[in-house]
Amino acid sequence: MRKILPPILALFIVMGTAHASVESKTWPASERAQQFVKDTIVIGMLASPWGTGWTDYSQLHDYFALARDNGITGHEMTLAAADMNFETLLEQHYHFRAAMAEQPDKFQIVHNTRDIEAAHIQGKTAVIWNSQTATILNDDLTKMALLKDMGIKSMILAYNDTFRTGSGQLAAYNGQDIGLTDWGRSVIDELVRFGILLDLSHTGSKTANDAMDYMDANYPGVPYVYTHSVPAGLYKDAPEATPKGCYRAIPDDEAIRAARSGGYVSPTFTEWMMDGIWPDEIGPQQAADMIDYYVQLVGVDHVGIATDDMFSTELVVDFAKKHADLYADGGYMIAAFDRGATGNGELAKILAAITDDLWARGYSDEDLAKIYGGNKMRVYPRVWEGAPEGKWDKEYEERVRLRREFMERYGTR
Repeated sequence: MRKILPPILALFIVMGTAHASVESKTWPASERAQQFVKDTIVIGMLASPWGTGWTDYSQLHDYFALARDNGITGHEMTLAAADMNFETLLEQHYHFRAAMAEQPDKFQIVHNTRDIEAAHIQGKTAVIWNSQTATILNDDLTKMALLKDMGIKSMILAYNDTFRTGSGQLAAYNGQDIGLTDWGRSVIDELVRFGILLDLSHTGSKTANDAMDYMDANYPGVPYVYTHSVPAGLYKDAPEATPKGCYRAIPDDEAIRAARSGGYVSPTFTEWMMDGIWPDEIGPQQAADMIDYYVQLVGVDHVGIATDDMFSTELVVDFAKKHADLYADGGYMIAAFDRGATGNGELAKILAAITDDLWARGYSDEDLAKIYGGNKMRVYPRVWEGAPEGKWDKEYEERVRLRREFMERYGTR
């Protein structure tokens, strides 16, 4: 199948589609908002591969220490993307785990939702592994059982390009979306069998809709999600919006379908994806705009948050500008970089300020608790553990009470 970029550039595609936060601003926020974030389960996303996003274990320690200090409970952490294979997955997993082994009391590998609650109570970082590609299977479906045991909690079928499963968003942008293949359907079967969440971020619209059709027909009641996708509708009328928009944005109908499945959509606070805006420093209001757009579209019960975060933009932007001809997006990303839109909002530095903004818009504490982590916590057990629909809602108040009681008694987070 035709590739938009040579395979050797796969790792740089990862770098070119998720940007960093160490240079980002820490936004002022009220003490009440800061405390609210610390008291609430907050689940973000880190998409920073070892070797490019970070190279020294201390970088990981510093990043997560800041996150813990500011109340971020856990992160969906990307172990693989693009066309990475199983061997690369193992290499990435080793370095993440080796870094965490230097501070074993600071991390909780997540196998079920109780692990996230435990991390929150104990002040640890909840580690929720994800794969942004199905190529890690090495064309062997039996590996899905091992991925489940490793703790892989979600998987993307096709990352931007065209693969054996179907096509990603960059391929679709260039009119090359082949749709969901028979192999893609087989991958979905195994994801459902082993309780791994289907993530449609980075997936071309035809392939994504085919996948949703297949899920709805064969696995009704099993949610699917978009873990980190900006809403195209928010930017389509921006004064400087491009004719085709950003290829990484999703249309309203896809977000609505994910919500109807019982899943959620999470915007990513990534500057270059904000078509027609391209801020040189994304602010709390702009991040809150993304959240509010999705809430108005699909309801407060089906929205999450993500940052798609890396550590530093310097290598990313330098490489992309030197090899602009390799990115088949009509020059969109480089033009955004030239305007200064190279970063993203790090949750530890921006979420409390977002909280103040959303309160001013009329959002309640209950609303924000759902958006920051509660909606993910509702979906996770349905997929990971096969829990019946509504179980989380019935137990929610009691689980919150128990968490608070433990925290008050044992003086943790």
